[in-house]
Amino acid sequence: MATEVYALGQHISMSAHKARRVIDQIRGRSYEETLMILELMPYRACYPIFKLVYSAAANASFQMRSNEANLVISKAEVNEGPTRKKLKPRARGRSFAIQKPTCHILIVMKDISLGGYRNTGSITWSQKPKWKKKDTTMSYYDMYSNGGTWDKK
Repeated sequence: MATEVYALGQHISMSAHKARRVIDQIRGRSYEETLMILELMPYRACYPIFKLVYSAAANASFQMRSNEANLVISKAEVNEGPTRKKLKPRARGRSFAIQKPTCHILIVMKDISLGGYRNTGSITWSQKPKWKKKDTTMSYYDMYSNGGTWDKK
């Protein structure tokens, strides 16, 4: 029995960059928390993503007979779709090309009651990279003794 279900929205007329701004906020969260976040965020991308999350939850309840309280968004990605091209008429019989970007959004949900789910989205203290300290010696800079622009005659 599969533990994951998905919902795919294709040719959504919005740039992938604007949709990723919202998708990054909901990745790895529970279903109920995701719905609250999407209702309160002020972006236009929230509505189609809200519909996809709702559709993925409906797919999970139908296919796996799972409860919506146990669902977690395990994977959420946005890819660029084809660009729609239009011509806008301009003055003196000329035209101006308008490009309208589209995107494909994939929402994958997993049921945590079936087991095997581990949240890998958060970084623990032991996983943080150990950055090397840079040499921070300060050097004295005198703007009057270097023969700058004011010394010219």
